[in-house]
Amino acid sequence: MRASRFDLIGIGNAIVDVVAPADDQFLSRHHMRKGGMALVDAETAERLTRAMPSGRVSSGGSAANTCAVAAGLGARVAYFGKVANDELGEAFARDIRDAGVHFPSTPLSGGAPTARSLILVTPDGQRTMNTYLGACVAFGEADLDTGLIAAAEVTYLEGYLFDPPAAQAAFRHAAEAAHAAGRQVALSLSDPFCVDRHRAAFRELVRGHVDILFANEAELCSLYEANEFAPAAEAARRDVALAVLTRSERGSVIVRGEETIAISAEPTRVVDTTGAGDAYAAGFLAGLTQGRSLRACGRIGSIAAAAVIAQYGARPAGDLTERLASVQN
Repeated sequence: MRASRFDLIGIGNAIVDVVAPADDQFLSRHHMRKGGMALVDAETAERLTRAMPSGRVSSGGSAANTCAVAAGLGARVAYFGKVANDELGEAFARDIRDAGVHFPSTPLSGGAPTARSLILVTPDGQRTMNTYLGACVAFGEADLDTGLIAAAEVTYLEGYLFDPPAAQAAFRHAAEAAHAAGRQVALSLSDPFCVDRHRAAFRELVRGHVDILFANEAELCSLYEANEFAPAAEAARRDVALAVLTRSERGSVIVRGEETIAISAEPTRVVDTTGAGDAYAAGFLAGLTQGRSLRACGRIGSIAAAAVIAQYGARPAGDLTERLASVQN
């Protein structure tokens, strides 16, 4: 097997996050449910973008956040995701590259504009989100570079992207390219709602193409139609070589073969849980590709997740080097 150029390649929905302050009156004028998340069409997205106060613009999306956090932890990272040839697409590309992530994707021309999540933060700290999926759902097999996939230790697939048939085909093609090169494939289930819509297809993907499964308790139970965590974890043990299962304040459980490793959650102040699972996956995969033990990988993931939970935003604002120094291999 050739030496790897990358530790991690992520594939997911490329979404620009626009975070701006707003008051309750703004939400009411635009018929938003405070604290909620709604999918909106292109016209609504453009209208809200124009109406919103100036805010912070950054690259986002689940796998993109995982890639950016992993790069911040020293991993060599690349990312595939579809943006449009527009101002927000340029902003996404610039931001994720500034985070240390190689982003070779060709922008979409003449189609839907770049996806965006318009996030209004009211004075009480509540986040109200309006998401337009736009160009990111145009992702397909042609957007993959199988040479780069073959040069990465792990290819990481984002479950949120699994809706369009073209993306499902791209996932399978990426997994085949990775395995042909002797590499590993990881999948994040992303959300129980995603699993509910495509359970049979996810089960087939997990059993036939995935080496490392990331899921929280609700996602895992949805995948295996189980009412409790334990039987769902045992089903994952049978299906994949490695399952990394997060349980919020109860920490995480890592399952490999006959091994079961429980990791405690890191103490932290809960401000905003957005991106916690993405950060955990980043820490875990950064550790794994460095040859760390599974317990150490779980600790690194937990530290990264705790840093995200203690702030607004899906990526740690500070340097985690001092906290990670305590992790024993």
